[in-house]
Formats: sequence, C-alpha cells, structure tokens
Amino acid sequence: MVKQKEREPFPSFALYHFAKWSLVNPLFRSYFRGKIYGGEKVPQSGSLIVVSNHASDFDPPLLSNAVRRPVAFMAKEELFQVPVLKQTIKLYGAYPVKRGKSDRSSLKAAMLALENGWIAGIFLDGTRTPDAKITNPKLGAALIAAKTKVPLVPVSLWGTEKIFQLGSYLPRPVPITIRIGDLISPPQSTQREELEAVTNNCAEIINQMHALGR
Repeated sequence: MVKQKEREPFPSFALYHFAKWSLVNPLFRSYFRGKIYGGEKVPQSGSLIVVSNHASDFDPPLLSNAVRRPVAFMAKEELFQVPVLKQTIKLYGAYPVKRGKSDRSSLKAAMLALENGWIAGIFLDGTRTPDAKITNPKLGAALIAAKTKVPLVPVSLWGTEKIFQLGSYLPRPVPITIRIGDLISPPQSTQREELEAVTNNCAEIINQMHALGR
C-alpha cells in the first residue's frame, strides 16, 4: 500500500481551476447544456480512482470538471516529445503510455499519481466506444485499486459520443449528462476472480447510469 498525499501539487490544482472556470465549465454548462448528478459523492481530498465509459476526446476535461478535482489521465507517449506541451500536460497530471506495448509502465505511473495525491482517471474499456457503453472492461483499474487500497468512483458520461460526427470538424452543441455513483471499495486481493468481480460491478453500474439518459 502506498503512502498517499492528501492533494495533488498546488500548481496543478491552480491550473486546473483556471481552466475549469475560464473555459471548461462555461463550455459544459452553456454550449453542451451540461448536467451533473452525484458530484457531492466525490471526496475533495485523498486519492481516488475514477472509472468511466469513453466515447470522445472531450471526456477527460469534462470528467475532471464534474468531480471538481484535477484528474491524472494516461496520454500517448508521443505527446511528451512536444516542447511546451510536454510541460503543460504533465502539470495537468498526464502520464505517458506506449501504444501497442505492455501497460505495466502506465500502471506504475497511475500508482505514482495516486501516491502524490491525484485522482487517477481510467476508462474501463481502454479505448473509445461508438455507443459510449462499456462492453469489454479491462482489469487495470481494479488491479491498481487492489495494490493501493484506493476506492473507485464510477462515472457515466452520456451524450459525448454525439459531439463529433463523421466528417465534422466542429463540436456539436449536444446535451451532456454526467452521473457519479457511490464509492466502490477496492478488491481485497489481486486474484483474478476478485479483480473481475469489482471490474464487472463498476461496468454494470456505469452502464446502468448511462441507460438513465438525460
């Protein structure tokens, strides 16, 4: 079990709030007519693992906006080779992952983020799905939770799959609804059957919240 800090670094916290109130939240509330249910369920200190469905590149900032805290997400390794962008996304808590390679390094990076007081954000399917439903959940989030003894927070993102249509270059002003579920205790061990049980429970809860629609 890692010894966790209570909050992410202050510069990241400050940058998050600047982006949230100057851009992300106004866009979410006005352009996307966004609604959030269950925001009060997210503790405002201590490490957490947010697990959700995934259908759009807009999902990471919208999710972070909804839980009212910065969220550390994995990002493709190539982005960390771009000057200035590298420093910026690191400040936002992003950590690199090699596409097509073993994700052991990304698991370690997520655990380090938790140790430093971040919320770690993990999309259960590991990739975007066209209907925003979780159909093939991966065990990574449950494994990290088991190793760190950090609880999971299930989140449903509804409507983000409609932001972009094929051939469209501009985001469409579709309604977005975000639902946040109750905290889920981490697995008691790293045995596969227990990881699968917690993972499937997270996926079921997220899909059930997503089915509620607007």
